[in-house]
Amino acid sequence: MKQSDTGPDHTGLRKVAAVVGERVEATMRADQAAALAGADPLLNEVLDYALFNGGKRIRPLLTVLCSRCCGRDDEDLYLLAAAFEYLHVASLIHDDVIDRAEQRRGRATVLARFGMTSAILAGDWLHAQSMYLIGRLAGSAGLEIFCRATTSMVNGEFAQLRLIGDTRAGEVPYFAVIRQKTGNLIASTCAMGALYAGAETSQRAALAAYGDHLGAAFQVVDDLLDFLGDEQSTGKKIGNDFIEGKVTLPLLHALARADGSQRREMEGLMHGDRTIPGSYERLRSLIEQFDGFATAARTARQLVQQATECLDIFPDQEPARENVALLKELAAYILTRTK
Repeated sequence: MKQSDTGPDHTGLRKVAAVVGERVEATMRADQAAALAGADPLLNEVLDYALFNGGKRIRPLLTVLCSRCCGRDDEDLYLLAAAFEYLHVASLIHDDVIDRAEQRRGRATVLARFGMTSAILAGDWLHAQSMYLIGRLAGSAGLEIFCRATTSMVNGEFAQLRLIGDTRAGEVPYFAVIRQKTGNLIASTCAMGALYAGAETSQRAALAAYGDHLGAAFQVVDDLLDFLGDEQSTGKKIGNDFIEGKVTLPLLHALARADGSQRREMEGLMHGDRTIPGSYERLRSLIEQFDGFATAARTARQLVQQATECLDIFPDQEPARENVALLKELAAYILTRTK
């Protein structure tokens, strides 16, 4: 997290995130060196390109903070956290293959740089290594959390395929998809940290619920950035969701508020040739006209509020106090991030 992302109010979180990020990165490099001894040099090159490119490391940060919140912080915690970064990067690589994306984080995707075969195989390796680490460090209970999250992600991808271009589906299937694709993975990073620390069932459930709401808020903000973000900040092309036919929350809100003719115009833009110059700009104008961006941002704030309320279960004493405060600060950061 850089200062331009978080603003002056997130200094404490930024410092902690930097320290945790450095430890996780060092742990990943050591793990890669051991696991890839004797491996093909191209696999080493692809993984190095995919893993060490300035990602936010939010998922490993959540695992660490949730474990600390419940009283455990040791060397293996950072290896457990790295497993979730492996899974996250694997999902990004495979997403870029599915979407045929050429750019991510301001540079060529693994797909564009190394080709489809290398991208798929590298994602597979990362997924396998993450499972190995979680099984080793968190046992069968950890693998159950992990596998439920990964199967949920896959199911969410299939559900999203059914919703492409569907302007009448509404919010219920939209939220089902984003909770399956994003919410459950974030929830699992939190639940895993609590499990690793030996937390009570109630605390594990509270942290998982926090992560679920946080993940949903994260995705809503992503949807907003796809319309309102700056390509230099986001590192990817603005308007991708429109080009791919994804009906996201800002559009759903605008459709619900529009009159018949303008609703039909928005539906026509989504169902027609979305590559026609001016189509994206017109849709964006209509969404803004009917407050789709403002109401989606309000929804994100509500989700963050729900997330922070889940943390009320923890006592106002250390080690919980400091880490609960950081989790709340991280939730606030989600609303202000620019990439």
